[in-house]
Amino acid sequence: MEIISSKITGKGQITIPKKVRERLGLKEGNTLVFEVRANEAVIRKLPTIDPEWAKALRPTLNEWEDTLDDEL
Repeated sequence: MEIISSKITGKGQITIPKKVRERLGLKEGNTLVFEVRANEAVIRKLPTIDPEWAKALRPTLNEWEDTLDDEL
């Protein structure tokens, strides 16, 4: 396991080292999520959603469009 470091700026920002970006396939516009555990943070790349897949999924989500659940 290789340890790579980066410093926090006065604005609380960090630069993700090039080696890390390359290994994780990070590109401009990617979203990262932070999971905080006790004394550490795990950073993960949030998978991007394929717009065509999301468009195809839309018709299957109609159960939230009816008002039957509003009365419960």
